Amino acid sequence: MRQRTLAVHAGNRRSQYGETSEAVYLTQGFVYRSAEQAEARFIECGADEFIYARYGNPTTRMLEDRMAAICGAEDGFATASGMAAVNGALFSMLRAGDHIVSARALFGSCLYIVKELLPRFGIEVTLIDGVDLAAWEAAIRPDTKAVFLETMSNPGLEVVDLEAVAALAHARGACVVVDAALSTPIFQDCIAQGADLVIYSTTKHVDGQGRCLGGMVLGRTEFIRGTLEPYLKHTGSAASPFNAWVMLKGCETLAVRCQAQAQSALEIANRLDGHPNLSRVLYPHLPSHPQYGVAQRLLMRGGTLLSIDIEGGREAAFRFMNALQLLHISNNFADAKSLVTHPATTTHQRLEEDERGVLGITDGFVRISIGLEDIDDLAHDIEHALRAI
Repeated sequence: MRQRTLAVHAGNRRSQYGETSEAVYLTQGFVYRSAEQAEARFIECGADEFIYARYGNPTTRMLEDRMAAICGAEDGFATASGMAAVNGALFSMLRAGDHIVSARALFGSCLYIVKELLPRFGIEVTLIDGVDLAAWEAAIRPDTKAVFLETMSNPGLEVVDLEAVAALAHARGACVVVDAALSTPIFQDCIAQGADLVIYSTTKHVDGQGRCLGGMVLGRTEFIRGTLEPYLKHTGSAASPFNAWVMLKGCETLAVRCQAQAQSALEIANRLDGHPNLSRVLYPHLPSHPQYGVAQRLLMRGGTLLSIDIEGGREAAFRFMNALQLLHISNNFADAKSLVTHPATTTHQRLEEDERGVLGITDGFVRISIGLEDIDDLAHDIEHALRAI
């Protein structure tokens, strides 16, 4: 079956009642028919057997199976949030003395884990320019345990050549871990392009309607069940069954929503490109994008976000944002509602000014997440707000 069909049907487990919509199993624990069955389950738990909601749940398992099918992975583990997935993927595989190479252009919380937390536990981290293949080649050593990157960086929308980085990493025995929240499961086949582990914040496009938190780590069964699951189930990062059910329903419309939002994002980017009040318009499938060629090769569509750099710095950016009537100010993205944020004062405010400068986050930089509204209404609101500068 093709991806869009799998997003509707994969992983379904019907109860004896034959329900059409997947059931929500809101339970903390499970009952055993005998003491012997309980003993056997704690020795080896089968695919459709459960012990405790922190370890697994039928609704959560449906989501894991469906996401694995959509993404072409062997297995997956659902977490309470996207950051729980990032934390679990990295900390479950790394030990004191290990070395990791990471792209520097990361979401603020991802950068905190890489720059602050991993070194605190004796893990050596080398930060590089993720779009510079020579930097990857120089930084990856024979003893490098893993490389980490965002396939499309947040909020700078840098597009890393995943295929080339994966080839360099695998040649030296390193695991390739990617956060693909912005490129979505629909627009980039990360597993086919060389990723060993793929992380999604299902909070974003999978839910896509601003309701629930969630995350997912996808990869080979050996790692997911042998390394990741023990770490996550003992540290308490399991997904809520209700949230998993919401994500299951989100999967059904994921492709339709993402395609519509990406088409609108491309049209808005084209309309804004060259605007006199903007020094830059960033969108991966815009020919002016620095990694346009890589984006054309690796991404089916350019995603649902664009970023603009407003002439006049923070004051002009705030004036623009405050003049918007349809788009909401929020640090979230990938919602059905269009959202804007000012990274320098929100998601990346804890970085020093020179660090933000390296990432291209100026005082006039604004990230725009395009929703499902009518394209002409969105364009009118943005153009009206730009005139307010």
